[in-house]
Amino acid sequence: MRLRILRVGKGQIDHELLWLSVSLVSFALAGAWLAIGLPWPRCVFHELTGLPCVTCGMTRCAVQFFHGHFLAALKWNPLIFTALCGVMAFDLYAFVTLTTRAPRLRISFSTRRAKTFARVSIISAFALNWIYLLSHWRNF
Repeated sequence: MRLRILRVGKGQIDHELLWLSVSLVSFALAGAWLAIGLPWPRCVFHELTGLPCVTCGMTRCAVQFFHGHFLAALKWNPLIFTALCGVMAFDLYAFVTLTTRAPRLRISFSTRRAKTFARVSIISAFALNWIYLLSHWRNF
C-alpha cells in the first residue's frame, strides 16, 4: 500500500467533492425520512429467519451515533459504528481539503499481496461483525 499526495488535474475525478456531496445528501435524506415519520427500514432476512443480518441495527446505530451516544451506537453494530467514524473523518478531511485547495491524499495498492490483504481484512470484518450480532441476537 502506498500513500501519495497530489493535486487533482483537469479531467480527473474530484473524489473529495464527489463523496462529501454523496455523504451529506445521504445524511440529509435519512434525517428527513425519520423526521417526517416515514416507516423505519425493515430487514427481510431478520423477518424470515429471526436472526440478525450483517447490517442489522444499522439504523439504530446511526441514530445513537448522531445523538452523541457513541457507546450505545457501538453496541448496536460495531461495523456500522466504525464506518460512520470513517465517514465523519473523511468528510472532515474532504471539507478541509476543498476549502484550502490542498493537495489530495491517494491510497494505492501496488502489489497483489496488498490487494489480497485488504480484501481478506474487509471480509473478516464483516464476518466478525456478524458473529457479534448473532451472539447478541435477542437485542433485535
